[in-house]
Amino acid sequence: MKYKRILLKLSGEALMGDRQYGIDPQRLAEYAEEIKQIHDKGVEIAIVIGGGNIFRGVAGASNGMDRVQGDYMGMLATVINGMALQGALEEAGMQTRLQTALKIEAIAEPYIKRRATRHLEKGRIVIFGAGTGNPYFTTDTAAVLRGIEVGADVILKGTRVDGVYTSDPEKNADAEKFDFISFEDVLAKGLNVMDTTAFTLSQENKLPIIVFDMNKDGNLLKVCEGETIGTTVTI
Repeated sequence: MKYKRILLKLSGEALMGDRQYGIDPQRLAEYAEEIKQIHDKGVEIAIVIGGGNIFRGVAGASNGMDRVQGDYMGMLATVINGMALQGALEEAGMQTRLQTALKIEAIAEPYIKRRATRHLEKGRIVIFGAGTGNPYFTTDTAAVLRGIEVGADVILKGTRVDGVYTSDPEKNADAEKFDFISFEDVLAKGLNVMDTTAFTLSQENKLPIIVFDMNKDGNLLKVCEGETIGTTVTI
C-alpha cells in the first residue's frame, strides 16, 4: 500500500444517500465496506465527517441565528454522524474509537493526540467529531489539523465527483479534470478544493490532498494502493 496512515474526510451530505436529509443506513453500510477493504490491508485510518446532512452553522446564521451558536450545533451534528459511522464500522467487524473536540464523555473519548495515535497503531479506526471544537472553523480545517497532528501521510477527500475540475462538472459539461495539480495552481486558478484555512494549513505542512469519488466501488482501495484516481494536490 502506498499510504500507511490516512485521514479520510467525508461530507455529511454524503451520508444522505438519495434522501433529502438525515442518514441513509445503506450508504453507511457501503462506506463501511469500502473502509474495511483498506483496513484489512493494514492501512491506519482516521476519519472526519461533516454535519451538513443535519445542520449547517452558516445556513443558521443567514436565517438570523447567532453564528457561534449555529456552529456549535453543527459540531454536535458531526458527533451524531460519527456515532452512526462508528456503529456501521463495528457492525462490519472493525474496532473503532470516537474522539470529540467537545467533551461528551458518556458517548465518546475527549480528543487526545497521543491516545488517538496509539489507537491507530493498534489498528483501531479513529473518528474525530465536533470539528476543531471552535466556531468559525470548518470540518475541512478539522480534517487537515487532525491529519497533521496524528502524522497522516495524506488527506483523502471523498466526494461525489471524481476529482478537481476547471469548473463544476455537474453544471459545465466542458469542465476539464486535473489528475495532478499544485497548491499554487489551485490558488491561482481559484479552484474549490477545501476552504482557504484548511487548504493553506495543508500547503504549509506539505500534506498532500487527494480528491476522489467515494461513491464508486473500490476507489478508496485504489487510492491507497497509489493508482491515479481523482486529483492529487501536492507541493
